[in-house]
Amino acid sequence: MPKISVEVPAELLGDLDDHVGEEGKFVNRSEAIRASIRKTLDLLDDIDDRQGRLEEGE
Repeated sequence: MPKISVEVPAELLGDLDDHVGEEGKFVNRSEAIRASIRKTLDLLDDIDDRQGRLEEGE
């Protein structure tokens, strides 16, 4: 799996960490970020579909 590097504001990272760990929804930061990316891309696809911007097969 490729690795990427991003800069994240401390406030956003703190909010993310609230959802990570034994008491959180995610095992680690990477899982939380992957889930967020997937959800965002799905939402964008839904918007594109409603606007007629998706090609057949997408």
